[in-house]
Amino acid sequence: MRVIATALTGIVVGFSAVAALSVAAASTNVGAHWISYVQAMSVGQAAPAKKGHVEFAAEAQSIGANKPAVVTLHFRVDPGFHINSHTPKSELLIPTKIAVEDMGAATVSAVDFPVGTPYSFAFDPKEKLDVYTGEFTLTAHIKARPGAYTLKAALHYQACDQAACYPPRLLQVEQAFTAK
Repeated sequence: MRVIATALTGIVVGFSAVAALSVAAASTNVGAHWISYVQAMSVGQAAPAKKGHVEFAAEAQSIGANKPAVVTLHFRVDPGFHINSHTPKSELLIPTKIAVEDMGAATVSAVDFPVGTPYSFAFDPKEKLDVYTGEFTLTAHIKARPGAYTLKAALHYQACDQAACYPPRLLQVEQAFTAK
């Protein structure tokens, strides 16, 4: 299991890791779409994806001061790609997570993720994964004193297409908001 987890995070240690991943993927339908990427990396080929395939769209927001409020974080996944939801259907899949920096006079008590969309591959249409595609929004629950703030966070995700999953990425998020 350790070799599989290492290979899935994009740290391939050699041919034996690829062989172990191939055997493990053959025994589980979920791991099968990682094989082509891992095999390409093991023979020194460049990773096919050079960009992260997920974008953040900031928009100015206002909330009520000194009371619970929400700030929305809007993301877009490139066409033809998906990322696992925050609750993937298998422990082999990397969940999408967000880490929020401390803002001092504004506190984030929670960040809500949307429900994922069921998704299956042609090689196993009965196996449904839980993913985000297209546009999705996270909701940050915030309480802030009056003032201008920037919510800074990092979205951790793994983008995949029909053929492969790419190394996990961190997308820096900066969302300005004013508490009035």
